[in-house]
Formats: sequence, C-alpha cells, structure tokens
Amino acid sequence: MKKNRTGFEEKSHKYKQQFNPVVAFNAAHDKLALMDFTAGNRLLTTDIISDTDRFCNYIEQQLQNSHALYGIGGYNEHRTIYARSEVFDALDEPRRLHLGIDIWGKAGTAVYVPIGGTIHSFAFNNSYGDYGATIILQHQLDGMVFHTLYGHLSLADIGHLQEGKFVSQGELLAHFGEPHENGYWPPHLHFQIIMDMQLKKGDYPGVCKFSEREKYLANCPDADLILQMMQFAV
Repeated sequence: MKKNRTGFEEKSHKYKQQFNPVVAFNAAHDKLALMDFTAGNRLLTTDIISDTDRFCNYIEQQLQNSHALYGIGGYNEHRTIYARSEVFDALDEPRRLHLGIDIWGKAGTAVYVPIGGTIHSFAFNNSYGDYGATIILQHQLDGMVFHTLYGHLSLADIGHLQEGKFVSQGELLAHFGEPHENGYWPPHLHFQIIMDMQLKKGDYPGVCKFSEREKYLANCPDADLILQMMQFAV
C-alpha cells in the first residue's frame, strides 16, 4: 500500500534527484555512523555530556571506531543530552525531542546550499547549549514556501550576510563551528526543515517538549527528505 505523503513530502520526492548535497559525502567510499543520544546509550554518561572537551572526545572516538567520515541522526529522537543546558529547561516539562538531523564531523567542514533561495535571517545564539552561529534560508518548490535552518556554524560565516540575498544551489554557505562559537557543542551541523517560521528570525526551536511533538513535527518535516543520507548510516 502506498504511503500517504504530506504536501512537502510529495514535492521533495519529485525533486529529490536535484537537491545538492549539504555536506560532501560519497556513499561509494565514505561511511556514516548512526549516532544515538537517547537514554538507551549507556556509554554516553552525564559526566561526558556535561564536559564539552570530553563530549568532543567521545564523538571523535565514535567516528574513529566506525571508520566514519560523519556521524548522523536525531530526527524525532527523544534525547538525554539536553539536560546539559538550561536552554532546554521549563517549569512544566523540559524540551528533549529533536526536530532536525545532526551531522557530526570536523570543525571547518563545508556546508552547501541544497536548493536555491534567499537569506531569511541569521543570528549568533550564544547561550550555552544553543545554536551558536545560525543561518536560515527561504526556498520554494512549485510555489510552496519552506525554510532550512543551519545551526552550530562558524561565526565568520554570518559576518558578511544580508537578509534577502539570493544564494545559489551548491553555493558554499558555511562551515561547522568550533565549540566556542557553536553553542559549546562538539562540531556538527544541525539541519532542519521548517514550513512556517511563525515570525521568528535567526532562530527556531530545534528541540520541543514531547507533549508538543505532533505540532512541531508537522511544521518540521524529516530533514532527510533533503539530505537523503540516513539510508547509508550504519
């Protein structure tokens, strides 16, 4: 039986062969390690999560053990790692459900534009545990407007941007940032699709309360619809 698709899923499926890779990856010789940041990962202790240097070492070791160029995963994943920052706390219920896909790799890794669009907004969200340097692009597919968010970037990548400026498909957009400029995380890219920005600029939740899961997942489709990388993760 054919799976029912949302409007964005239909359009992304139609154009999936035309999206430019967001990071350089060749499935013929590059490996992807599937990363787990749920409570089921007993190796990732609270002591590691709360110490940025140890967390960086953990990620590096996981990639080395897997002989992988990148680690990847996280969409719709209920994560324990957000306990490291008050950014994700709330009086009634903490935010723990991840809305994008993370690609873990080396600082300085190049990030490219998957489909032409314009600079919607950008910001330096510098709280501990936040996105750090962030860029949001606006795109259209057959008249359907949507956005892509790139978090944990190099601060130098947002210094020259202008809202409304056109960016071409395949254009170099940014780089994975170092911890001091990416929200104090191990180097990685948070990539997220957002349909309605809800008047926000330079920022949009990448993690939500589990009780609000359906609402946020409806507005943030699976980022792999554009990335098309999860099929190679092991």
